[in-house]
Amino acid sequence: MKWVTHEVVTGVLVYTATEDLTLTACAMAGAVIPDRLDGDPRKARDYWLWRSGHRGWSHWPAPYLFVIAVVLSAGQGMDLGGDDRWFMLPVAVMVGALLHILEDAVCGKVPLVFPGEKIGIKLFPVGSFREYFFGLAVVLAAYGIKLLYGS
Repeated sequence: MKWVTHEVVTGVLVYTATEDLTLTACAMAGAVIPDRLDGDPRKARDYWLWRSGHRGWSHWPAPYLFVIAVVLSAGQGMDLGGDDRWFMLPVAVMVGALLHILEDAVCGKVPLVFPGEKIGIKLFPVGSFREYFFGLAVVLAAYGIKLLYGS
């Protein structure tokens, strides 16, 4: 997916789940981490070499899940929904990265269990009309869920 789609889909999903703008902003910042770690393909000397490494270890969920586990373990006993809410900011960033990986799994393959073994489906090519239609469908579905079940 393009970065803009990652930002919109992640932002809408997190805001729908939390109704918290700070957590949403953190998740949106995290939504570009996997691609940022891969580097800019326009600056790569060899695009195809960059492409062969794209969606590798940076798109592997394990490091992001590890950070979440460490933060939540360190926060045991804290009121993570109240005064100690700031403690959830790094978790929101990592959730954004995990949503990025999930979003990429619907337009290509990403590692799941091991960094070298990729799974996924290709519902649409990156940057296509169908990608943006998919993003719009997620936004509308989240809005519909909020109307039906939201506060």
